[in-house]
Amino acid sequence: MSQVISSYSGSNSSTIAGTISHYAQSVINDFTWWQAALAIIIGVLSYDQIMYQIRKGNIAGPKFKIWPVIGPFLESLDPKFEEYKAKWDSGPLSCVSIFHKFVVIASTRDLARKILQSPAYVKPCVVDVAVKILRPSNWVFLDGKEHVDYRKGLNGLFTKKALEVYIPAQEKIMDDYLNRFAEMSKEKPMIFFHEFREIMCALSLKTFCGDYITDEQIKLIADNYYKVTAALELVNFPIIIPFTKTWYGKVTADDTMKIFESCAAMAKKHINEENGKPTCVMDAWIDSMKQARESKSKDPDAKLLIREFSNREISEAIFTFLFASQDASSSACCWMFQLIADRPDVMAKIREEQIRLRDGDINRPLTGELIDSMKYTFMVVKETLRYRPPVLMVPYVVKKSYPVSDNYTVPKGAMVIPTLYPALHDPEVYENPDDFIPERWVEGSPANQAKKNWLVFGNGPHVCLGQNYVMMAFTALIGKAAMLYDIDHTVTPLSEEIKVFATIFPKDDLILQFKYRDEQEILNDISV
Repeated sequence: MSQVISSYSGSNSSTIAGTISHYAQSVINDFTWWQAALAIIIGVLSYDQIMYQIRKGNIAGPKFKIWPVIGPFLESLDPKFEEYKAKWDSGPLSCVSIFHKFVVIASTRDLARKILQSPAYVKPCVVDVAVKILRPSNWVFLDGKEHVDYRKGLNGLFTKKALEVYIPAQEKIMDDYLNRFAEMSKEKPMIFFHEFREIMCALSLKTFCGDYITDEQIKLIADNYYKVTAALELVNFPIIIPFTKTWYGKVTADDTMKIFESCAAMAKKHINEENGKPTCVMDAWIDSMKQARESKSKDPDAKLLIREFSNREISEAIFTFLFASQDASSSACCWMFQLIADRPDVMAKIREEQIRLRDGDINRPLTGELIDSMKYTFMVVKETLRYRPPVLMVPYVVKKSYPVSDNYTVPKGAMVIPTLYPALHDPEVYENPDDFIPERWVEGSPANQAKKNWLVFGNGPHVCLGQNYVMMAFTALIGKAAMLYDIDHTVTPLSEEIKVFATIFPKDDLILQFKYRDEQEILNDISV
């Protein structure tokens, strides 16, 4: 009997297994490629939404990714200041997700400062393609002790004492361009967005490279540099494909760094072989290497303070200086000229100060001491940077899970972006923050005492190296321009609207006219 049952069971099991196998084969045969593709798509979309929910946690942001996978990619191709501001206003921490990038935005002063001062958790991040354009060996991608040690060799290049050496070359650029502006706009007002980008590029390049760089090379770099800006926008295609924005940006960057390499070679000859004196940043850097070598030769046991840098390394560093300064300074220049042109009372005070400090000598050369004495003009520059901060946000990538607040941890690999604008428009610190008031910066004022809110140049280990350079150069430039020229601004409905292109600019691209002032008219300013 047991043999019969066993035989029946085996036969039945075999039949069931055959039926299941036949059914499975039938399902596989009926499962078309489009069904397989649909199943994969559903799986990817589900995974994308689920991971977004997990990463988002309890912070502000869209409840779901409205556009699956790509997120707000299309909107980010044409960024709008109003949309940024709405995101900052939505909460201390908010988020978006674009393709594989999860982005956390920090909108308060304290959160911004915390992130900027957390090198153990975060490191600066531009965009994926930035490593290819700026080159992987560039110092800007160093982290931790490597970055600190490298930066030590650069700090001395932008002290006030060092900057005074660069002033004569800067003043020549200012005079040449201001005269050119008056000639260009003699007949009628014109758009100055591009002209201000060029003068800022020329000022930076003369400061960095001195007379080693030619006027033709300056013009070439200034004309093409916007391609690098476009290639490094926050949202861009991560692969360099010929004749795309990223490709043009890469070509421009490589060509520019070749120019800088040749400048570095000439600077080394001037300092090392001809025992020349420093006249630009390259000279000063190479001179510091020379001094370090000489000190080491006198005391072999001493630590070498600054190592030797190759021409290629110098070119890459100078390019990052230009990258850090060009768009931000162009933005500040546009707003500064617009703001003083629209405010005759501010213009009059700048003029009175300039002619008084020069003792009536309008041709008195600029010096560090003279620039330092321009207290009101300095306040105008500082208020412009607060009122229209060129850098709105600073992107970082999270190296390891980062407990940025008591109830939220930013996941490893995400981007976290401290926002600077809200801290600079905090009504608890700056009375009437949306008004342009240079006098808020008088010595001892609440604004001056609120050091933690002054985030224009960042904070922490990556704070801007060139902040002294920025303040000195703009104070000198605005002082000369206001004293020597009438500046008429053609106001349009878009003048006060903000356009976002890496930094911020007036939406109408700034329409101005420069007119020469008579010397007697200038001297009359002292009685205002």
